[in-house]
Amino acid sequence: MPEISQTSPVLVTGANGYVAGWLVKRLLEDGKTVHAAVRDPNNKDKTKHLEALAVKSSGTLKFFKSDLIKKGSYADAMAGCNLVFHTASPFVMSVGDPQKDLVDPAVQGTENVLSQATNTESVKRVVLTSSCASIYGDCSDLEDTPEGIFTEDIWNTSSSLKHQPYSFSKTMAERKAWDMAKSQNKWDLVVINPSFVLGPAINPKASSTSLSIMKQFGDGTLKMGAPRFGVGVVDVRDVAEAHIQAGYNPKAQGRYITHAHNSDFYEMGKVLSKTFGDDYPLPKKALPKWLVWAVGPVLDKSMTRAMVSKNVNKPFNADNSKSKADLGLNYLPLDKTLTEMFQQLIDHNVL
Repeated sequence: MPEISQTSPVLVTGANGYVAGWLVKRLLEDGKTVHAAVRDPNNKDKTKHLEALAVKSSGTLKFFKSDLIKKGSYADAMAGCNLVFHTASPFVMSVGDPQKDLVDPAVQGTENVLSQATNTESVKRVVLTSSCASIYGDCSDLEDTPEGIFTEDIWNTSSSLKHQPYSFSKTMAERKAWDMAKSQNKWDLVVINPSFVLGPAINPKASSTSLSIMKQFGDGTLKMGAPRFGVGVVDVRDVAEAHIQAGYNPKAQGRYITHAHNSDFYEMGKVLSKTFGDDYPLPKKALPKWLVWAVGPVLDKSMTRAMVSKNVNKPFNADNSKSKADLGLNYLPLDKTLTEMFQQLIDHNVL
């Protein structure tokens, strides 16, 4: 149980990412010196929203150029830090080469950052942003769980390069992290496993899968209906808070399912319709599974028939009690998460 200094700088990898933006905001508000590792510190379109946060806070923001898979590229950013938040990892569902585009950067990036942690004298704790995707691959996996619920003791064994490659990449990266953590005694590892992360972004113009999917609710893509594709939902602000607590609470240990609501895409559409249904073509009905199976793969290459079979009309159910007990999380309501994210897209002319 390491004591993390409240005054030493903190490293956030992938600092201009969706989750990382809120994490940086919280750290700066707490007066921390944040070492923000990004690909190109000179790209103001990618950094200006973080700089604006620093101006309004009591903390200090310092940018560092880094490359996820280039050895040694995090050395300067990590120097003097007790705490490392490793959030950088690709989140894309449709790729040409899953090994090259997903698995290699996720695993090699994790190996690169954690190797640097071992070589940096000051580091005492690493908090890794993983995913519920490393716990399960498909909602049908729920049928094989001991209690009919996903817990931190469960690992995803159903995903592969050919089926759910994103989930496979997250699983391989987290396994690599635990292997490396157990091979040394300089720092300890705490892992955050969020379900599907939604909610307003610090940078609403940035590209992310979460924003792309939310946009589909309002741009007419789902006007004929939405599938009852089982999914867990958690607010990005709660995920940031989970990282903070995982970093600074000396008792935090192991994995933490960070998850607020068992839902599906049709239910999410119903929530949004209460506020925006008169003005936007939100889905008004649930699509039958046979139709999603027939048409889904044609409209979206990442939506395979195996995915449809194993997730549509299948519930998601995960146990978040450990995150509540250890990290003190009090999750935001689903309607707040969805409506504030959708409203942000409207306000910034994304819809």
